[in-house]
Amino acid sequence: MVEPEDAARLTPERVRWLCDRHLGVGADGVLVPAAPPPGADFALAIWNPDGSEAEKSGNGLRIFARWLWDRGRVAAAPFTVATKGGVVRCEVRDGGARIHVEMGRARFAGPEETLALPDGPVSFTALSIGNPHCVVRRDEISPELARRLGPQLETHPRFPARTNVQLVKVLARDRIQLEIWERGAGYTLASGSSACAAAAAAVKWGSCDGAVTVVMPGGALAIGVSPDFELTLEGPGEKVFEGVLPLDR
Repeated sequence: MVEPEDAARLTPERVRWLCDRHLGVGADGVLVPAAPPPGADFALAIWNPDGSEAEKSGNGLRIFARWLWDRGRVAAAPFTVATKGGVVRCEVRDGGARIHVEMGRARFAGPEETLALPDGPVSFTALSIGNPHCVVRRDEISPELARRLGPQLETHPRFPARTNVQLVKVLARDRIQLEIWERGAGYTLASGSSACAAAAAAVKWGSCDGAVTVVMPGGALAIGVSPDFELTLEGPGEKVFEGVLPLDR
C-alpha cells in the first residue's frame, strides 16, 4: 500500500523500482487509494510490477480492506471499493483476521479453445472477472510448467490485452491446486482473482461444486461460485511490515 498523498508521485518507472526484489522493496504490485466515484465507499488503483495498471486484484482488495481496518476507517459492516474492473463489496471478519470479497460474475468467452504453442497444443477456458484469465486443466502441474507456458499464453495474439494464466489440477469436487503466471507480474505464488477464475472454470467443467478451496504455493483461499457464476473470495489478511521509502528517484 502506498499512502494517498504519494499517489501523484508514482510513475511506471517508480512502480517497477518499488517492486524490484533486488533494488526496491520487492512486491507483486502496488496499491494506491483513490477518490471514490459516486456509489462507492472507497476506490483503489492497482499497479502491476511491470508498471502497467490492473483492473482488479482479489489479494489486493484483501490487503486494502485490512489497511482500512487497521486505520479505523472501516468496521465489521460491509463496504464497497471501486476498481477499474468494477465495484466490489468487502467485509472484514474475525477482528481483521479474515477478509471476504464479492468479486463479481465470471463471464466466459465461449467453449474450451485450443491454441498451438511451441510446446504443443494447449486447451484452455477463457473468462473475465473484470480482468482476463486463461485457465488450463492438467493432470499434473508445476512451477516449471507455469513458467514455460505462462508467457506463451500471456502474450499470444489470441489475447490482445494479454491475459493471466492458471494451471489447474482438480484434487476433489471441493478442492483444486493452482500454479499461476500473472499478467504483468510473471510467476506468482498466490492470486485472488486467479483463484476465482480457476474455481469458476472448474465448476463450468463440471469438476467441482459451488464451494472450492484453491490451494496455491502461497496459501489457500475459499472461493464460492453461485449457479450464475457470481464469485466470492475469503482468506486471511496479515500485516507484514510498514516503512518509509524516498520517491525521489
